[in-house]
This record gives sequence, structure tokens and C-alpha cells, in this order.
Amino acid sequence: MTRTYLSRNPSVLWFLLILSLFTLGVTVLSEAYGVAFLSTSFIKTLGKTLCLCLAALAMDLIWGYAGILSLGHMAFFALGGYMIGMWLMYARTEGIVITALSNEALPATAQEIQNGIAAQIFGVVGASELPPVWGFAHSLPLQLMLVVLVPGVLALVFGWLAFRSRVTGVYLSILTQAMTLALALYLFQNDSGLRGNNGLSGLQNIPGLDGVSQDLISVWFLWASAFALGLGYLLVAWVVSGKFGSVIRAIRDDEARVRFLGYSVEGYKLFVFTLTAIIAAIAGALYYPQAGIINPAELAPIASIYLAVWVAIGGRGRLYGAVIGAAFVSLLSSWFTGGRAPSINLGFYTINWVDWWLILLGLSFVGVTLFAPKGIGGLFDLWQGLRSPDRKGATLGPDDGSLMEKEAKE
Repeated sequence: MTRTYLSRNPSVLWFLLILSLFTLGVTVLSEAYGVAFLSTSFIKTLGKTLCLCLAALAMDLIWGYAGILSLGHMAFFALGGYMIGMWLMYARTEGIVITALSNEALPATAQEIQNGIAAQIFGVVGASELPPVWGFAHSLPLQLMLVVLVPGVLALVFGWLAFRSRVTGVYLSILTQAMTLALALYLFQNDSGLRGNNGLSGLQNIPGLDGVSQDLISVWFLWASAFALGLGYLLVAWVVSGKFGSVIRAIRDDEARVRFLGYSVEGYKLFVFTLTAIIAAIAGALYYPQAGIINPAELAPIASIYLAVWVAIGGRGRLYGAVIGAAFVSLLSSWFTGGRAPSINLGFYTINWVDWWLILLGLSFVGVTLFAPKGIGGLFDLWQGLRSPDRKGATLGPDDGSLMEKEAKE
């Protein structure tokens, strides 16, 4: 009897069950639908954390399974936020302009409304016309398509150029970081068409929902973020569970041998790179309406490094580890940097965690790398009594001609 995918992967069911219970519990404790135990701001923090977990899931697929350390995936995350932010800002501004012009003696023309929208949005950077990149900002369906297409096409072009040249290892990481830095520097310019350093703001005000309170909207976005994370986990788990997953893991472990066996290594890498870019962009499109603002600083290369740190702390090569790492570090960061962590007075010096958080995060990353390479996810191995095999040079196959372990001790 053929077993279903979920029956062969019970961990996926467990994850979806825990995610569902978490979402239900937060809803019950919310101000909108429950006992008002959790504040609206904290529910927004939880919703944003779920989006970061989805981005970490993409990072784990590209790095943990395919072995490609990309330091540019937060650029795709931010691009997704920019694409949906353009519609949010345009539609909200359109409502304001139409309301203001309704008091005029003559009905406003479409061109007058367009000019008013442009002046409202771009007056801060000294412009009065909508740039061409805003050509689809009036349409939500088109902007949702751009959430997928813009990061996807960028990843496809960049990946094709990099992988066909067989750039690997640290050189590829540097290239992805350079791409991110170049994009950030471009967006910082006022003539980029995205308001330069000012970015897009007021994204928490959803057009058409002016009469709906933020406590309701925060829970709705929490539901959407949880749903996206559940679908993303299901998709990525399906990708890594079959033959495709075996091939990308083989590419990670020995790319030359996989190429020798006749597989299109570049094709596999390009597919994973593009897929994870799209997943990160969708996460960003859900994140920034909850954050309320996006600017080019969100594309800074350090953000992608943070993403890699989260995955490493959670456990690289484990989907649930990436989610745990992102959730753990994100919530801990909010606690330390939000001023909720009490300062420690040593007499001669006062430790303010806002100033020390990044140092603490860096030390945690170094500690995990040196002493716990499996990350937090490795605790599940200890709980189940699992240990990595210590072959010490023993054959890895059924006959004496099989590959010997490269790191075998002499």
C-alpha cells in the first residue's frame, strides 16, 4: 500500500499542528477576539516573527540543503515589501487626495487626482510626478504579481550569471552580498523612484479598512503569516524529501561528483536560488505591512548575515531548526533592544542590553559554531538518543570499493 507524503513525514504534521495551536492560542489571548492578555503591539511582533521564520526557512533550503551561503536573501525579502508597499501607499494616498478634491466646485479629473497623488508621495524628495516603476501601483493584483516576479527575475538573472560561471563557496557569498549592497545604495538615491532614504511609510493603514481597528488587523496578519509559514514549510519539506532533495544534498557534499554523474548542477542550483528568493519576497510582503515602514536600510548586507546566524543557531539542514532559530533570536532581540531587559549595575559599569545585544548575538553564533554545530535543533537528537555515526574510515557502502570518508582519521 502506497503511503502518503504526510504519513512518511510525521514531523511536518507535528509542525503544522503546533503552528495551528500557537495561532489559535494567540487569537484567544488577543484584544480583538479573546481575553486581551496580549497587546496589539506584541501580536504584531509575533506576526512579524512568523514572517522571519518563513525567510529563515528559505535560507535553510539554499544554505542548509544546497550548500549555498547566500548573503543577499534579505534583499529579496525587502523587495517583496517594497512591491506591496507601493500599492498600500498609493491606494491610501489616493483616498486622501480624492477626499480633499471633493470639496472643489468642479469634479476632479483623473489627471488632477494623479498629480495630487504624485505630489503627496514624492513631494518629500522634491518630485511631483509618479516614476515609471509606479505604473502598476494602482492595481493590487498586478503588485502582488510583482511581489513574485521582481525578486524572482532578479534571482534568476543573478543566479544564471553566477552559476554558469561556476562561482562557488565564499566567492559566491561575496557576490550575493555585493548585489545586496549595490541595490541598497541605489535605493538610497532620491531618483530611484522609491523615495530614497525616506522609504515607504504608513503601510499599517490598509486601504478599505479605515474603520477597522489595529487590534483586528494585527490578528488577521498573524493568521496570514501563519498560513504562509505553514504552506512554505509544507512546500520546502516536500522539495527536500524526494529525489530532488537527495540531489541538492549531494551537490552540497560533493558538487564535482554530482556533475560527473550527469546531473545539471547549475540547473538545480538556479531553481533553488530562485525558489528561495520568491519565498523570502512573500515573507517580506507580509512583514512590512505589520512593521508599517520600509526603507533601504532594510537591504543592508548585515540583515542577510543575521538571517544566516538565525539558521545556524537553530540548526542548519533542519527545517524546524531554522524556524526555531529565527523565532528564538527574533523574540529575544525584541526583548533586549526594546528596553524590556533590565540593566545590570556592576558598580563600575552599567550593562545596557540595548548596547550589548549585537555582541551577545555574535558570541552566541561563534559558540554555536564551535561547540554545538547542530544548533538548537540538535537538542532533539539528544532527546531521542541519536548520535552521528563515527565510521573512522570505514566504507560507506555495501562493498569494499565504496567511497571512504574524507575526514577519516589516520
